[in-house]
Amino acid sequence: MDSMLAWVNMPMSTWLACAAVLLLGAFVQRATGFGLAVIGAPLLLMLEPRLVPVILVLFGFTVSLMMVRHYWHEVRLDSIGMALVGRLPGNALGIWLLLAAPMLLLEKLIAIIVLFAVLVTLCRFKLPVNRITLFGAGVLSGIFGTVAAIGGPPMVILMHGLPADQVRGNLAAFFILTSLLTIITLAFANQIQLWHFQVALTFLPAVLVGNAVADAIAHRLDRRLLQGASLALCTLAALGLLL
Repeated sequence: MDSMLAWVNMPMSTWLACAAVLLLGAFVQRATGFGLAVIGAPLLLMLEPRLVPVILVLFGFTVSLMMVRHYWHEVRLDSIGMALVGRLPGNALGIWLLLAAPMLLLEKLIAIIVLFAVLVTLCRFKLPVNRITLFGAGVLSGIFGTVAAIGGPPMVILMHGLPADQVRGNLAAFFILTSLLTIITLAFANQIQLWHFQVALTFLPAVLVGNAVADAIAHRLDRRLLQGASLALCTLAALGLLL
């Protein structure tokens, strides 16, 4: 692993910090239904900006695969179909931002996306669910997901009224399909390199441990307290990027 990290000029201390962030993100996402990208994006930008968004997209796909097997019976394609259509122009706009915008502007944008995600979680906005709102949520999800791997908040706004397991199942299925689409989009734009996959393999144990620990102990934790602590961490990291 040392030679691989040297090849991408990542010190071991940075790798360990990034692994800890991904472990925490995987734990929180498995325990509360969200967290990997919202926690990971602002913190990884501070530690190693080259990991955003590719590493988060890869692990968002991985965690969603692990989650969807628990909630497959709750998935309703009619709930996410138009949102998937909206993801196409959203991904295109997102990749344009990645290619055209300077890193400083992208950092500010990602911070705003994180704060939006926190606001959505706290306020639980409710909007009518129809083809127009689903398409619009898909567009925003595509932009947010391509820039920062945070494609969930626009969809969560529309799904607040559904049972918790149905939300988790539909979001996991949505993320599996859209993560694949985002990976393809990033690859066509030459934003994914071989080293992304190599380094992702070194981080995979941390993500699996975070998921496994959440499976084992999450039911003993106060979900609201854990979510509140996660949101506070996300907010502080996002504000750090803005200031």
